[in-house]
Amino acid sequence: MTMCKKGLLLAAGLVLAGASACAQTTPGVYTCVDAKGRKLTADRPIPECTDREQKILNPSGTVKEKIGPTLTAKERAELEAKEKRDIEERSHTADEKRRDRALLTRYPNKTVHDQERAEALVQIGVVLQAAKTRLDELIKQRVAIDEEMEFYKKDPAKAPAYLRRQQDENIQSQAVQRRFIGEQDGEIKRVNVRFDDELVRLRQLWALSAPAKN
Repeated sequence: MTMCKKGLLLAAGLVLAGASACAQTTPGVYTCVDAKGRKLTADRPIPECTDREQKILNPSGTVKEKIGPTLTAKERAELEAKEKRDIEERSHTADEKRRDRALLTRYPNKTVHDQERAEALVQIGVVLQAAKTRLDELIKQRVAIDEEMEFYKKDPAKAPAYLRRQQDENIQSQAVQRRFIGEQDGEIKRVNVRFDDELVRLRQLWALSAPAKN
C-alpha cells in the first residue's frame, strides 16, 4: 500500500471518529459555572461541570436545553429510590382522598353513622343471643346426663356407650359454643373500635365540608 493511500485512509478514519464523537453530543455551546465559580464554555459537555447543571445555548445565545449533573451509580440508585417513595406517597395520598370521599358519601352526618353502628351491633347481638341460648340448653342436657351417670359412679366404664357418647358430644358442643360466644364478644369490640376510628376522621371531614359562616 502506498503512503498516499495510507494517508487517505488515516484521514478518513479521523473524519469518521470525529463524526462519531459529534454524534454523542448535542450541537451547541455548553456553558456552566464550575465549583470554583468560574464560568466555562465549550462546544461539548464540560468535564469540570459533571456534578452540576449545564446549559446548551443556541447561536443567538438563548438557552436551547439544560442537562443535569452526571450521577454516580449510588446517586442514581438514591434518586430512583426517592422517585419510588414519591410515587408511593402520591398514591397513598390519592387513596386516602378516595376513602375520605367514600366515607363522607356513606355518612353525611353523625345520625347516619350512629344508626349503622347500632344496626351492626344488633345483628351481632342476635347471633350472640342464639349461641347463649344453645349453651344454656347444653348445660341442662349435661345435668340430665350427669344424673344418669350417677348410677355408674363407682365404675364409669360400665355406663352404656350411648350415654358416654352423649357426655363427650355435650362437652365438645359446649366448648364450640363458648368459643363462638367469645368470638362474637370480640367482634362487638372490633365493630365499636372501627366506628370510633371512623367517627374521629368523620368529625374532621364534616368540619371541613361545613359551609363557612358569615
